[in-house]
Amino acid sequence: MQEQLTAPLDLVNTAYEFLTEQAITWSFKLFGAALVVIAGFIVARWVAKLLQGILEKRDVDVTLRQFLASTVRLLILIMFIVVALGQLDISITPLIAAIGGLAVGLSLALQGPVSNYGAGLMIILTRMYRVGDTITTQGCSGLVEDISLAATCLRAEDGELIIIPNKHIVGEVHTNSEANRIVEGCVGIAYSANPELAIKSIEEVLSREARVVQDTPAEVGICNFGDSSIDIEYRYWTPTGGYFKTIHTVNLAIFKTFAEHGISIPFPQSEVRLLNDDVN
Repeated sequence: MQEQLTAPLDLVNTAYEFLTEQAITWSFKLFGAALVVIAGFIVARWVAKLLQGILEKRDVDVTLRQFLASTVRLLILIMFIVVALGQLDISITPLIAAIGGLAVGLSLALQGPVSNYGAGLMIILTRMYRVGDTITTQGCSGLVEDISLAATCLRAEDGELIIIPNKHIVGEVHTNSEANRIVEGCVGIAYSANPELAIKSIEEVLSREARVVQDTPAEVGICNFGDSSIDIEYRYWTPTGGYFKTIHTVNLAIFKTFAEHGISIPFPQSEVRLLNDDVN
């Protein structure tokens, strides 16, 4: 009778000892894995911050240094997570295979976004343009406000935010005029007027205007001899933020200067002749 009672108690004690031992073992493993992950976050953040500081001292583009710092932080964190999984005796080989299969499926299902990310990566690595540059592409023009892996954000002069998917920029023709934008204008003067005086007057207007970039000299000269006017072309640079406002201000100033100097801007003229075939 005593032996019948002892056998179940021994089984319970054995199970209790086994569970206690496993609980202690897994507690230490979980605690160690948690410490590894926490250390990974700390190390990844520290290394990313250090890398970003080094790149900033070397005057690397802000978008590129943020991308490199984020990539390094992610890689370091993945390394520490792999070590933590090893502490828990978890094999990562099936996990890698599952992630690979999932990546293939997602790449097929998300070809549009994936192509945008690939194009964004190319823009960042090749530094096609930077934040603060002025670009014109796909019929849109504006100041680059943000560059992400998915899209590029342009800020137009009127305040509109233009978002262009990166795949529509890479491989397409685009112009980059950095922080400024070129203005091309043309005005016609009468043949009786002095073209040298007109050119000098336009140059004086452009030199006085504060929003005209003086580092790059403006170009003013005769571009065409029309039917009723001598066409004078002028080209100058201005910051993108006040592009249209500068155009309006300069054109009004040119008109007033021409009036002060007596330089006339003729109306388009046409000559009509009436021919009479009857000979008296």
